[in-house]
Amino acid sequence: MEQFFNVGKIVNTHGVKGEVRVIPITDFEERFEPGSTLYLFQHDQDQEPRKLVVSSHRKHKQFELLTFEGLENINDVESFKGSVLKIPESDLFELYESEFYFHEIIGCDVYNTDGDSIGKIKEILQPGANDVWVIERKGKKDALVPYIESVVKDVDIEGGKVIIEEMEGLLD
Repeated sequence: MEQFFNVGKIVNTHGVKGEVRVIPITDFEERFEPGSTLYLFQHDQDQEPRKLVVSSHRKHKQFELLTFEGLENINDVESFKGSVLKIPESDLFELYESEFYFHEIIGCDVYNTDGDSIGKIKEILQPGANDVWVIERKGKKDALVPYIESVVKDVDIEGGKVIIEEMEGLLD
């Protein structure tokens, strides 16, 4: 079975004409353009995902407002609240050499430039200027490592390995 990846979460309806309010979980705004196909995964995980085609898209504050083909009033989309919008792996965009999808980074082993194991990346935060990688360490608190050039020296997706420059105070 093909793997699916989150691109947004429906948090509410908006108005009475079938529009939904979505918190985006993607850097690619193109995912929400009219004509795009998304898959709705509702609360009941046993249910087959529902294929939806975006018919309109606009931004409102921090939300993406979407309508879908054939769903023209609030009653059609009311049950979508709390659901997740996903895309299949086959719809992922090709990235440039130094770019990565979160699912490729999470789970990678982290080492310092001396080759000492630091831990494993368990989460990626996006607080603002740059991403922050959360590294789970055995017997220690999680470390927060900024994804910046002076810290992250090498990322080997195929090998599942990341090398970082351990700056003073970074892992304390």
